[in-house]
Amino acid sequence: MAGAAELLHRRRHNPSPRPAQDAEVQPGQGAGQGLRVTTGGSAEGTSELEVGGVPLRVRISGPADGVPVLLIHGIARSLEDWTEAQDLLAASGHRVISTDLPGFGFSRRGKERPGLPAFGRAMAALLEAAGVTRPAHVVGNSLGGGVAMTLAVDHPGTVVSLTLVNSIGFGSDQHVSLAPMAYAALAGLPGLEKTFRPKTSEAGIALMQANFFDPSFATPERLREAGRLAKQRDYQATFLGTAATLGAPIVGIRAGWRRALLARVRESGIPVLVIWGDADKILPPTHYEAARAELPDAQGHLFADTGHMPQIEKTAEFVDVVTEFIAKLEATR
Repeated sequence: MAGAAELLHRRRHNPSPRPAQDAEVQPGQGAGQGLRVTTGGSAEGTSELEVGGVPLRVRISGPADGVPVLLIHGIARSLEDWTEAQDLLAASGHRVISTDLPGFGFSRRGKERPGLPAFGRAMAALLEAAGVTRPAHVVGNSLGGGVAMTLAVDHPGTVVSLTLVNSIGFGSDQHVSLAPMAYAALAGLPGLEKTFRPKTSEAGIALMQANFFDPSFATPERLREAGRLAKQRDYQATFLGTAATLGAPIVGIRAGWRRALLARVRESGIPVLVIWGDADKILPPTHYEAARAELPDAQGHLFADTGHMPQIEKTAEFVDVVTEFIAKLEATR
């Protein structure tokens, strides 16, 4: 089987209009009934799935009998953060599910207060609705890492391993700017649009570039995508509500929930892989060191010259690390 680097090269130089794996997802397949094709976002092959009464945008790819892998994005982001990594994981035989968390991307918010417990419940319900009948390998980036850990400890039996990618939970310091939302709110007031609309754009570009070691990854397409996401009706309320429950970004990420969650993860005995970028400007690499100390049995991988999203900046290498971790665990099951 071709390695991730070769598969990624083929994908970028011979793009197909729609990943073949996505075509395997059919309404009524398994428990995942009610899938409806969606058009929001740039990722191809997405559908809308009713999960606990809330429409969530999902992308399901790979063979139906493949090892299940759930990908969870970070705060104010979307499943587009996983597009290429998902394609490579699916091409290597995994059944891969990515989603927009409730209230982010093109998913609706629902009635629950946004935060780790609610997102964890939504992910447990998503796995059931998607017809996943065995524990999944769960990969979470940033906020998604906290959601993954919460899913694992609040819903025993749903998770067989955790891959925490530049994850929250390991330190109080973080660098997420509220400027784009503040400027957007001011630009919506009478007489202030001309003054603050350009500032909104500038702040959004700066925030996007901060995710990467190499700012060229903040492509025009990704900037347009971020702009579309910020205009979704539940975006600001979900962002601010989630941040308030975590303690970020105004007072720093609170220690209380972090200590309690990590203690439960340790007690669970679930295998953990911690991945980080050594140039993360959002959650600095000191958090990686803390993660290795807090989870001493976890495996670790630190990418050089990489920012907050290794799955984008080092896609092929990232997928190789994750698939090797999963394969070793599957060999012992």
